Amino acid sequence: MTVSGVNKIIITAACLLLVHSTLFGQQEKEYIRKGNRLYKKSEYTGSEGMYRRAQAQERSTYDSGFNLGDALYKQGKFSEAASEFMKTAKGSDADSVKQAQSFYNLGNSLLKDQKFEESINAYINSLKLDPGNVEAKYNLAYAQDQLKKQQQQQKDQQQDQNKKDEEKKDDQKQKDDQQQKQQDQKDQQEQQQQQGQDQQQQQSISREDAKRLLDALSANEKDTQEKVQRDKAARAKVRVIKNW
Repeated sequence: MTVSGVNKIIITAACLLLVHSTLFGQQEKEYIRKGNRLYKKSEYTGSEGMYRRAQAQERSTYDSGFNLGDALYKQGKFSEAASEFMKTAKGSDADSVKQAQSFYNLGNSLLKDQKFEESINAYINSLKLDPGNVEAKYNLAYAQDQLKKQQQQQKDQQQDQNKKDEEKKDDQKQKDDQQQKQQDQKDQQEQQQQQGQDQQQQQSISREDAKRLLDALSANEKDTQEKVQRDKAARAKVRVIKNW
């Protein structure tokens, strides 16, 4: 079954109870009739207004809420329509036919809103009350197929995201490794520079120590030479005195 075929079924089914009106409250009934006339002219905004007036009446009935859901559905307000059909489904538990129709239209609204899992539950509830609704069976199968596609798409998207996250982590790791390598090289260069400076400083100190040592040795040698000369002079004087 094609998508267009499903859409046709949904739109037709959404209008099933449009012509129904209530016996309770003449004012509500009049608003519903006016809303129905506008609806048939495709004036859905105006019909929505009439149905809301009918719904605002004291002891408003099932039909005003159901028809309001139809008018909202026709305007593409699927979430609002679903809300109205949910109310009519809960409020019509005493009438299995009306409740089945409400669940069916609830399923249609949710399906249009791409809430496939919720629409499946709505169609199942409708079929429990009205097993012979062929359109509900078709739409249920379509919703189940769309849910599988949606889940597969979400799975693929998650896998793609995981892959992107891993690639991002790998890229960041490469950047971190590159930065660490550059930092290590910088630290090594600074260490080598420091070692060179230390060696130069040690060499400078060694030269200064050597100079001081040489100066000390020179001073000691000079002192020694002077002492030797003094000793020689003293011995010479002694010999002279002896000879005389």
